[in-house]
Amino acid sequence: MDKILPLFLLFLPYLALSTTTTVLDVSDAVSRTFPGAAMRQQQLYDQGVGVSPLSFRLHSRFALRKTWNTDYRALMFSRISRDLNRVKAIQTRVDLASFGIGKSDLTPLGGGIVDMKRMEGPLTSGTSQGSGEYFCRVGIGNPPTPSYLVVDTGSDVNWIQCSPCSECYQQADPIFDPSLSSSFSRLTCETPQCQSLDVSECRDDTCLYEVSYGDGSYTVGDFATESITFGSNNKIDNVAIGCGHNNEGLFAGAAGLLALGGGALSFPSQINASSFSYCLVDRDSDAESTLDFNAGMPADAVTAPLVRNPKVNTYYYVDLSGISVGGEMLPISPETFQLNDNGNGGIIVDSGTAITRLPTQAYNTMRDAYKRGTGDLPSANGVALFDTCYDLSSRRSVDVPTVSFHFANGNELKLPAKNYMIPVDSTGTFCFAFAPTSSALGIIGNVQQQGTRVSYDLANSLVGFSPSKC
Repeated sequence: MDKILPLFLLFLPYLALSTTTTVLDVSDAVSRTFPGAAMRQQQLYDQGVGVSPLSFRLHSRFALRKTWNTDYRALMFSRISRDLNRVKAIQTRVDLASFGIGKSDLTPLGGGIVDMKRMEGPLTSGTSQGSGEYFCRVGIGNPPTPSYLVVDTGSDVNWIQCSPCSECYQQADPIFDPSLSSSFSRLTCETPQCQSLDVSECRDDTCLYEVSYGDGSYTVGDFATESITFGSNNKIDNVAIGCGHNNEGLFAGAAGLLALGGGALSFPSQINASSFSYCLVDRDSDAESTLDFNAGMPADAVTAPLVRNPKVNTYYYVDLSGISVGGEMLPISPETFQLNDNGNGGIIVDSGTAITRLPTQAYNTMRDAYKRGTGDLPSANGVALFDTCYDLSSRRSVDVPTVSFHFANGNELKLPAKNYMIPVDSTGTFCFAFAPTSSALGIIGNVQQQGTRVSYDLANSLVGFSPSKC
């Protein structure tokens, strides 16, 4: 025994190290920033391959547009600009909801639903400048018209562009013509679907909808029911969907939006889904994953309590209780992350926001702990909203402190290093991919979700995170 004990003590420092640091592959991350590095020519059609009978192929923004900024730094600034608008729209909507103010309260009197140039105030979704980074391929109508739709957990209204167009933006596929679909049916004003809209208007007993976004983008048109086809021949009939004849915005070529929020008109709500899940592939790649419904929680998922805000039912909150850096819990009160009775605060999981936002005091504590753990790395100037950056141009890989989210049920989600140390150019500048917010509302963004299957168990009020399940 006397001989065994010193041997154990000899390896103890290495065992401790493995729980406090993790390896960042610098060379691999930088290689993905060069034009064409991730290009794979393929036809992006939904093949219906997933873990459930109701499964959509999921694609990144890059896979749809097949375009690339020659300067990766410029691409990053473009993403951050979209991200800032989305976060502002989400936080403003939640802040106003906590005071009992809804979107319809802010519509200009006498402006009318189609007078979009005069719309004022905070808006109904976070998708700003078409900032949705992920898309699914579906068929709309009968016969099906193939279309890309933005996938957005921050929206409740499904919609597509429709001809004839009063005003439409450019999209990748031909614009849907409802007159050619035998399953298209306009909704009347007294229907529950019409009554569930935040903003609507009645004309000739036909329901009109309007959804607008943080940068002034919008969609206006007829509210109808239509068939949605996925895979080779799987079809869902009578889905309430906006048929937009007046649309403006930069939606990256998508025909519209598939809403995954918690409201009554979202796609999961309309099909009475007990659960749904997605895995977000690298945004700089044209790799594919799936968006699955009613598939159940993976056995290895790190689960967290799913919390709902009684003031606004769109967003999915998780009961975050703490954060650790380098294996040590940070001195942040759990109350910092809690949703209060007025509908303020809390932490949401959002597919469209890129960078995780934390209340300023919590962020500062986290950042300072991370900087202490990276004192041996050469620092670089801050970039955009990132204030903690490093010059790793001379490194192939580095050890960085581990970062974990801790939930109220005692579970811990360990983040991969590539999900919080990200390149901001092609020369080796990396930044700590979190940002502070003066709002009480925090957001877990899609950079921190990449490569992880995020499952929403609506029946049991759980959110699950399964690393490497794309």
